[in-house]
Amino acid sequence: MTDAMTWTQTVVLGAVQGLTEFLPVSSSGHLRIVSGVFFGDDAGASFTAVTQLGTEAAVLIYFLRDIIRIVGAWFRGLFSADERGLDYRIGWYVIFATIPIGLLGFVFKDQIRTGARNLWLIATMLIVFSLVIFLAERYGTRKRPIEQLTLRDGVTMGLAQCLALVPGVSRSGATASAGLFLGLQREAAVRFSFLLAIPAVTASGLFSLPDAFSPSGEGLEASGVQLLVATLIAFVIGYASIAWLLRFVAKHSLNWFVGYRVVVGLIVLGLLAGGVVSAT
Repeated sequence: MTDAMTWTQTVVLGAVQGLTEFLPVSSSGHLRIVSGVFFGDDAGASFTAVTQLGTEAAVLIYFLRDIIRIVGAWFRGLFSADERGLDYRIGWYVIFATIPIGLLGFVFKDQIRTGARNLWLIATMLIVFSLVIFLAERYGTRKRPIEQLTLRDGVTMGLAQCLALVPGVSRSGATASAGLFLGLQREAAVRFSFLLAIPAVTASGLFSLPDAFSPSGEGLEASGVQLLVATLIAFVIGYASIAWLLRFVAKHSLNWFVGYRVVVGLIVLGLLAGGVVSAT
């Protein structure tokens, strides 16, 4: 039996989704933590996936010119070798890099909606994966611009995106870290990670729409109007978050988020150990 979501929960969780979707801190993990710590329940994997449509709409609009250019170049390149430049190649890189998460997301969809949302796991992954981000910043050369992106880079970042199926990892954190390990410039790695997220997250959100209206597992049950409002809030805040993050990574290290992840992870582990919140 699921509980009805309140409007306070709707607004707060929509804002959390918008704030954290593009930062390397795990939006799904934060939605689970906030709903568990402050509301005593789980917002649910379907609510998470559907509100991600708002933040993905923000990506689509923010990168609309890039997307139109890449899609146009991809179609032209199919029929003319003279058109097969960087944008044509990026189109193929996104397609090939999306295949792994599409397959794994479908195969493990039930585990993602249940066991993977355990707060012990989420808090642990927040801490553990912060080390991965730190190492990527420490050992990545950050010399290669996006013009030097290869199919191997795209597929590697696509495989890294699969880690984001586990709440607490972070989609942008996983893909950007992979890009840094490959020697990409920080801004290039983050920009491609945004483009890479569009097909996977959009498909996930659309696939989860029916379950969001009638959840079959644990979690809060949101009405259609609440889902719409939460998605719109996520869109507005998410758009501002994209603009801020791209400016931030041009001059600052991702290590600023490492400390934050560790602190939040330790706090959640402490609350769990003290019996203040439930892990499930």
